Amino acid sequence: MTAPLPPLPRPPGPGEARTDITLATVGEPAALRADAARNRALLLDAASRLLAGCGPANLTMEAVATAAGVGKGTVFRRFKDRAGLLIALLDHREALLQAAFLSGPPPLGPDAPAAERLHAFGPALMRHERDHHELILASRNDPLRAYAVPAQRLRLSHVTLLLRQAGAAGDPELLGHTLLGSIDTPLVHHLTCERGRTIDQLEQGWHELLSRYGVPRCA
Repeated sequence: MTAPLPPLPRPPGPGEARTDITLATVGEPAALRADAARNRALLLDAASRLLAGCGPANLTMEAVATAAGVGKGTVFRRFKDRAGLLIALLDHREALLQAAFLSGPPPLGPDAPAAERLHAFGPALMRHERDHHELILASRNDPLRAYAVPAQRLRLSHVTLLLRQAGAAGDPELLGHTLLGSIDTPLVHHLTCERGRTIDQLEQGWHELLSRYGVPRCA
């Protein structure tokens, strides 16, 4: 049985400290031993070089092991399976996005009003995932896994907290799931590649959803 996920943050009450949401990697623990971190960096460097040459569809655990000069079992012990390896490759890219919405400048960062940050978050996430859609799609061999990785939990926590702060109508967590689902990578890929939609149109849909939930776009 898997361990229960941590609860989402709630807004601070009177006299309480501000809720702190910290950076989370896509699928790795927050800290590794020095030797484990070096081995992980070695394997990810080899995987990144292979990825640039052959794309995610042709990236195999065996090829990574050969490029890194280690046994295949080492790669499996570190990442468990190919999806785990692909998820780990997203870590650095995810960290840049997280830094932007947790501590960066407005409108994404904390110095902007909650409503403004919400309206900025969807387009930023959509464009970030569009840039890495092949890698993201290749890592989705288990539909439920995407909901459990720390990065997705952080995104949901962030959006839920901003919805509460902005006074959105309805259940903030359910609204958060709905909003994030509307710009999920496979859906965005389908709409843009198969249905002829543009990113600008999908961004407008994000703004319209927020407005329907009582979070109008700032003038």
